[in-house]
Order: sequence, then C-alpha cells, then structure tokens
Amino acid sequence: MKWINPDKFFDMNRPKLLMFGWEFPPHNSGGLGVACFGLSRALSRLNTEIIFVLPQKIPTTADFMRVVFPEDYLSEEIIRQSRLTGDLMLHAYVTSQEYQTQLEKVSLLKGAVTYASDLYGEVRRYGVLARAIAKKETFDVIHAHDWLSFPAGIEAKRVSGKPLIVHVHATEFDRCGGPDINRQVFEIEKEGLEKADGIVAISEFVKNNIIRNYGADPKKIRVIHNGVDEEDYATDPGAHEGFEALKAAGKKIVLFLGRITIQKGPDYFIEAAKIVLNYNPDVIFLVAGSGDMERQMIRKAAELGIGDKVIFTGFLRGKEWLQVFRSADLFVMPSVSEPFGLVALESMVNGTPVLISKQSGVSEVARNVLKTDFWDTEEMANKILAVLGSEGLPAVLKKEGFSEAREISWKEAAKKCIEFYNQLAQT
Repeated sequence: MKWINPDKFFDMNRPKLLMFGWEFPPHNSGGLGVACFGLSRALSRLNTEIIFVLPQKIPTTADFMRVVFPEDYLSEEIIRQSRLTGDLMLHAYVTSQEYQTQLEKVSLLKGAVTYASDLYGEVRRYGVLARAIAKKETFDVIHAHDWLSFPAGIEAKRVSGKPLIVHVHATEFDRCGGPDINRQVFEIEKEGLEKADGIVAISEFVKNNIIRNYGADPKKIRVIHNGVDEEDYATDPGAHEGFEALKAAGKKIVLFLGRITIQKGPDYFIEAAKIVLNYNPDVIFLVAGSGDMERQMIRKAAELGIGDKVIFTGFLRGKEWLQVFRSADLFVMPSVSEPFGLVALESMVNGTPVLISKQSGVSEVARNVLKTDFWDTEEMANKILAVLGSEGLPAVLKKEGFSEAREISWKEAAKKCIEFYNQLAQT
C-alpha cells in the first residue's frame, strides 16, 4: 500500500482521535503518563483533534486537547453505582496486592462509595463506561494506551465500528521480569492485541516480545519509538542544598531514577555500587523512586556495608526531579527488561551522562550513551568508574547526548502515528 504524506492528508481533513489513557501528569506514577502527554501534545500541534479519556476526573492543564471523563456522560445514579476509585488508585503500575491495600484506605476515607473488588474490575468497569463516550462523540480512530485502557478501546470499537490502535508501552513479561506472570493481565493484553486493527510498539524489543509471547500478527505492528521535548526541561530549578553540599564535599553522584521493582534492576545497581566503592569511596549513589523492592534494597545496601553511601530519596516530582538530574555525574539505568526507557532520554536532554542496559528499547536509538548487560555488574562498575575518573568522557557524553536527545522528539513519533492512522483509514 502506498503511504500518504500526513501533512497533505491533514490539509484536507482534521481527523479526530478518541484516545484512552489511565494516568496523566501531574497525576502519574511513571513514564506512561509522560508519554501520553508528550505524544498527544505533538499530535495536536500537527493538526490532530484529540478527545482524551481518563477513568477519573482530575485537574489537568492539557489545553491543547479535550480531556473528558466517563462521569461527564452518565447520570448521577450511574455515577454512584459505577464510580472509579480515587486518586490513590489511579496508578498505571499498581499491582493487585497494592490495589487491595489502597482500596481499604480509600474505602475508609470515602465511606459508602461503590468500588470494584480489585484492579481488574476497575479496568473492566472503565471499558463498560467507555461505551457512553463512544456513543456520543464523533471520531475517526481509537487509540488506547497500555493494558489498563485496552478494554475501553475494545468497547469503543464495538459501539462505533471505528478502527482501534493499541499502544504497547510495556507487557506483563516486562513488569514481572520473567515468565511468572499474572494471567489476568496477560489475557487482557492478549485480547487487546487480537482485537486491535493496528498495534504501536514503542521499540523493536517490544515488537519481538508481543510476537513471541502473545502471537501478535507482525503485519499489524508499527514500531514508533518514544521521544522527548527539550522545552519541558528548560526551567532552571535552582540548586538543591543537599545535593550541592555533597558536591562541595568532593563527592561524585551516581543516580538511579525509576520504580524500585524487579523490572528496573535496582539490585544490580546496588551490587555495582559496592564494587565501585571498593575503588572510590567518594561516591554517593542516589536511588530516586519508590516501589515494592524499596525496603529490600535498603536492607541490601546495609548488608553490603554501604548503607551510608546509598541515599533513598523517595518519589520525586517537579523541581526536585530536575535538580537530581542536573546534580548527578552519571545516570544509570540497569533495567532487566525495559520496553523503552524514557528516563534515559530525559537524562540526556538534561545534560547528564548516561549508562543503560542493552536490554532496553532506548538502546535502539541512543548512540551517545554507555551500554552494558544488566547482569554484568563488574562491567557496569568499570564504566561508572571510567566516567567518574575522567574529564573528557563525561564532557563528550553530556554534549553529544544532549544534541542527540533533541532529535529524538515527540514530533517525529507523532508523524509516524499519523501515517499509521492514515493507513488504517485507507483500508
């Protein structure tokens, strides 16, 4: 099939997307919300009209598109019976166990409001409520982000007959770090992949994963890498007193930023830290984030005798998030199974040298970074020491990495999505 120039296509029309997500900044727990923001803004700038659906009403500043919520389309009685959980529950990476704990907290706070009994019930409920939106809105293509929104996309397709694209940011195999997966999540993902007219995979790594583990049709898949926009990081956050004090004392800072969970490889980071500190004791390792392995990693650092050299900052946002990037001498992403790794691009555009695992989607597009296997902690430590012990290497990584990250933009990702929409519209 001959592809049509998307710019020409949009001169003739202004197609409308019905886009389903689960989280959106500033109410996001990870990279999924950031990706939804970056891509939807870039699509809007390319003259695409977007109706972006979230499962619960939250304040947003996305003035470039319409953000809607199921309760806007339902009667008060239906809202009362079908209300989605509160903001505590709106986490794209929450596990079933975490859901149950948070559900108890929310129920105590909000009394008699009816909730689903588990996360999967909430996901299915979102799908049911999506029907009301699909019936009342006009749109050309449905675009659903990750498994939490797949049922909503499927129901919208069933009601409207419009083509459905599912956007795979991660799979259950990535989140679990191995074959011991949650079958309920797997079945929801598989259903979405089978019923979609098109599939966006954020890397070749993800494409190969969904073909191998889900039997997805390769002809339906389009690889569209994530991007980053320099404008989002142009603000000067000022100095962080704690980080600056460390630097003034002659310390080097090595940063891990992400969810502290098996997928992200925090245990390999701590093991590499132990090796580095054997050779250079003037290094501080910052672990910025939260997750189900946080306590385990704190214990691990203590057991290795480096508890005083590893600082756990918790989840960072806004100014502190920028400050930690710009204070770090090196960012390390030792992910075991990383569908993309948007945080690596964010580090590059903030001028921080980067070391990533080869088991990541971002390694397909980023050249001006250091790479190692996640399990090779000796090599990881060697490369950390090389950066910290050199003046020339970090300067080159910083300069060239920044220039490269500026070219891996959300605009380029949006153009490829538009071509994909256009292809589906012509079939």
